[in-house]
Amino acid sequence: MARIEIKRKSLEEATAGVLEVEGALEIRLREDEPREWTFVPDDAELPAEGNVVVSLKRLADVAGDSRYGSVGVRIQAGEDVREIAPHLARIGIVELEFPKFRDGRNYSSAAILRQQLKYTGEIRAIGDVLADQLFYMIRVGIDCLALHPSVKEETARRALDRFAFVYQQSSDDRRPVWTLRNG
Repeated sequence: MARIEIKRKSLEEATAGVLEVEGALEIRLREDEPREWTFVPDDAELPAEGNVVVSLKRLADVAGDSRYGSVGVRIQAGEDVREIAPHLARIGIVELEFPKFRDGRNYSSAAILRQQLKYTGEIRAIGDVLADQLFYMIRVGIDCLALHPSVKEETARRALDRFAFVYQQSSDDRRPVWTLRNG
């Protein structure tokens, strides 16, 4: 397994009246060096250059633009991730948004990216990502997780090591227990 890097990133809250949180944990399970990404909302002007993350709706316009070193896409729950297939060669990161703890639609998106589209780039979970979800997110191929600010580092580390064995194959490299038993 790749190295596990857990770091606390400071959050920037622009909304008045919102409590400032010291920072959110980010778990990275990739060997390559992280890049700096800038999310550009649909109603905002694109920067002159750099690594940008845009919505699925805006991807087609940005993916062909050579001003951007690499392009990222943010997939909302319920959007069809297969729509990014024509642009996969230019995509450096796919951000999967989990708007609520109980909304698991983007687990399927991660599995489709890894198993059907053979995407090897970074898949990042953002939004309401809690410790209880970490093991399952990693199983479906998510390799970078931006956790909810309430998650403590100790809790995240325990969640990563919660299950010693798995019972079915998935997008991660773990071998199911039956292959260990039966060779």
